[in-house]
Amino acid sequence: MDARFSYLSHLKCSACDHIYDADQLQTISPCCARPLLACYDLATLAKEVSRDEISHREATMWRYHEFLPVREPAHIISLGEGMTPLLHAPCLAPQGLEQQARLFVKDEGQNPTGSFKARGMSAAVSRAVELGVQGLVTPTAGNAGAALAAYAARAGLPSHVVAPKDAPHTCIQQARLYGGEVHLIPGLITDAGRAAAETARQRDWFNVATLREPYRAEGKKTMGLELAEQLGWRLPSAIIYPAGGGTGVVGMWKAFAELRAAGWIANDQLPKMIIVQAEGCAPLVRAFHQGKDEADAWPADEAHTQAAGLRVPSAIGDRLILQAVYESGGTALTVSDDSMQQMVCYAAKRAGMLIALEAAATLAAYHTLLATNFLQVEDEVVAYFTGSGLPDLQYVVC
Repeated sequence: MDARFSYLSHLKCSACDHIYDADQLQTISPCCARPLLACYDLATLAKEVSRDEISHREATMWRYHEFLPVREPAHIISLGEGMTPLLHAPCLAPQGLEQQARLFVKDEGQNPTGSFKARGMSAAVSRAVELGVQGLVTPTAGNAGAALAAYAARAGLPSHVVAPKDAPHTCIQQARLYGGEVHLIPGLITDAGRAAAETARQRDWFNVATLREPYRAEGKKTMGLELAEQLGWRLPSAIIYPAGGGTGVVGMWKAFAELRAAGWIANDQLPKMIIVQAEGCAPLVRAFHQGKDEADAWPADEAHTQAAGLRVPSAIGDRLILQAVYESGGTALTVSDDSMQQMVCYAAKRAGMLIALEAAATLAAYHTLLATNFLQVEDEVVAYFTGSGLPDLQYVVC
């Protein structure tokens, strides 16, 4: 029997497991108003596909197409996203610990449009094209809007991006250069979300807001698939990830479960999933330390951070993000804007890497977790540098 291009089988509600048709355009689950998750026929995949085949494929995230939702290769909209480097970076450990540290960084700033958002938009736009949409809409804090506009342009579709007025100018300029229609509004990403939903309704275009459709998470899942392959089909002790909307955490935790179900990872020990948020906007961290399964919204008038991607007062995927942290034995912590800025400089001077404030949050968290003994210096840790620091240069003085 010939292997399928995709082993996508159905969608399920992330709250109650109700099943939905994967070959119809879907948003959130009608039953619980929660994210829908893509499900795959992993038992058949395990019989028909070998992980050894992957190494001979092109170096993009689409090398894992069996684990992705696009059924026909002709519908893939790609700019070469994925297969970002996993760099050994002990020099970014606290001074004096460099010789012992087992720190790696996954540099997502090398993706098209400069951030990990390219992965999600490639998957979401590809599947939307396959299902026949006429136009695309997204709210954004910056990077997602640039990515949507780029992939929409690649697909030949019109796009509409809604962003807070203070979103990084370089990201907004990118979206406009790609031909995206940009609407700047007062307020936060949550306000942009409401405006984007209304535009999608009025125009009958498809809204690809974070976790309000099933497939952006599938693109971000490839960060976990790649990590396993790059480590020789095993996983590290811990992963540190900056969580705004948190789709990357949801996607990676899903990836590890799927790899284990397919028999592709060698060990049963999953990494501790560690999320970091800004001190000025930390609904997930607060919920974790209160032992809650859901996160109460952060007051909008108190949501303050220069890291635009972390200024997310509420995340629809809160239950899934917190579940990953709890199940993995991970933790959640905050860092200050000052510490993020310091770590941007630290990474630049010690490793020659220009990273976003959100990425710098993971490095600040790593230093804190070593100091508090949650992590040991000999633990193999991967910090996700989610984007390039170019949009943040206005905020950083070294």
